[in-house]
Amino acid sequence: MSKEPKVAYFCMEYGLESDFKIYSGGLGILAGDHLKAAYDQDRDLVAIGMLWKLGYNQQIVKDGKPYKAYPVFKEDYDFLEDTGVKVKVNIRERDVHCKVWKVTKFGNADLYLLDTDVPENYAGDEWITDRLYGGFNEHRIAQEMVLSIGGVKALRALGIEPDVYHFNDSHPVFAGVELLREKMEDQGMWFDHALEEVRKKVVFTTHTPVLAGNEVHTHHLLKYMGAYQHLNVEQMVAIGDAPFSMTAAGLRLARNANSVASLHEQTANEMWSHVDGAAPIVGITNGVHTGTWTDEDVVAAFADGDNDKIWSAHQKAKQALIDLVEERNGVKLDADKLLIGFARRAAPYKRSDLIFSKPEVIEEYLKSGKVQLVFSGKPHPLDDMGRKITANLIAMSKKYPSSVVFLEDYDMTIGAALTRGVDVWLNNPRRPKEASGTSGMKAAMNGVLNLSTLDGWWPEACRHGENGWAISPDGVEAKTAEDFEGSHEEKLAQLDEYDVTNLYDVLLNQVVPTYYDNQDKWIDMMKESHNDTYEQFSAGRMLNDYYKLVYAPENN
Repeated sequence: MSKEPKVAYFCMEYGLESDFKIYSGGLGILAGDHLKAAYDQDRDLVAIGMLWKLGYNQQIVKDGKPYKAYPVFKEDYDFLEDTGVKVKVNIRERDVHCKVWKVTKFGNADLYLLDTDVPENYAGDEWITDRLYGGFNEHRIAQEMVLSIGGVKALRALGIEPDVYHFNDSHPVFAGVELLREKMEDQGMWFDHALEEVRKKVVFTTHTPVLAGNEVHTHHLLKYMGAYQHLNVEQMVAIGDAPFSMTAAGLRLARNANSVASLHEQTANEMWSHVDGAAPIVGITNGVHTGTWTDEDVVAAFADGDNDKIWSAHQKAKQALIDLVEERNGVKLDADKLLIGFARRAAPYKRSDLIFSKPEVIEEYLKSGKVQLVFSGKPHPLDDMGRKITANLIAMSKKYPSSVVFLEDYDMTIGAALTRGVDVWLNNPRRPKEASGTSGMKAAMNGVLNLSTLDGWWPEACRHGENGWAISPDGVEAKTAEDFEGSHEEKLAQLDEYDVTNLYDVLLNQVVPTYYDNQDKWIDMMKESHNDTYEQFSAGRMLNDYYKLVYAPENN
């Protein structure tokens, strides 16, 4: 039996604990769960990331509008060990010094973080590691160079020699360019031979079918920034095309690649079919760390199987959420009324405010409190449309003050409270734009019933009316914008109309009556939800899939 490979896992963000502000959302939470699963299984895996001085952003709601703030977090962290290692990355023809810290607290595989906020750096360079996703092109490229090139150099300085380099999303792909430089300059290989050798050690995960999430840069800018690492234009075009696609480069630099759900596997293979020389994309559905995201009392009650105990444990988690809402917003929700949760990054395709599309249908349920809604989520710092969506959710909380709540500054604490404490988890992205959607997995493990379009992970788990519901006729018909006619905008409008009609139909004719009139069936569905997801959608299962399908040497 061959020895398991030593894996170096590169990611721009990690969600390990709510107050360790080096994460923004789904990608970071997934990475944190990946490391926790590796620790649980005693895997030989180390991770490389960034120490973000100002975090992602702090969301503050004032006068009905969301604002972003950037408090300094770095000085508050007392669980970082100084490794004594510093490396240099040449950016814009000057050396940027990067200090390497080790995280020592959270029960995860070894995580090393790079930090440019050191006195050796020129004015401005210390701010490369300031804000996660907060900068424009030059700033972003500099950040990615520190993560990627600095990450490889940090591994060398720490005496760590990986068998596999895992690029989690496209941000770390310049690590592949650095590995090529090593082969060509230090070992005298020609480019084609060096690329062949690098590919033997690199694997790549693509995370989103949304074009805006797949970065593209001009070669002029990359050369100016120093990202070429002494490669020439022809070689960089061979890796990433022109303009330079970070995702295409990840696919060409890797021996194996994966998507993050079965449906996403189809979408990704279609989306990137034009990339010649790309690694094959296999589906590895995301999973979540059960120890982090499930309520112990709820899980124990499901193991016991007694309906009264299950309901009592759920109501206790629900009350904890209601108390959190009252503490933060001053709103007292009703524990005996249906409570629906929705927490997502406020991106247009996720349609956070879809449920409010037709007040003439939903308003009576909101005014009576028969349906209660708790929302949370941040837009990308540069996303004006996302801020408008968030402002609309806040406006709805003002319009229906006793039944609609918006919790500001979405983080892991709010995420855990919501996915444990609501009755229904709502998710209604435009199909097939949701790559995975791990928050729905967390909810399902806690017996919270999903009500979702058949997108992301949900088509793999949904048994309509048995462990949750699909937002579609009879739980089977799933449409995309391409099923309609007209301009792109007209297609989207027709899809939105189709989905909101089905949302109201399923919610008002199936979900609401079951909750209020058939508690035994509701609890049976909670059991099915938990049993169908607790192991199958765990980070432990996910990590095992990575070792079998992409990390293992036999998959060269």
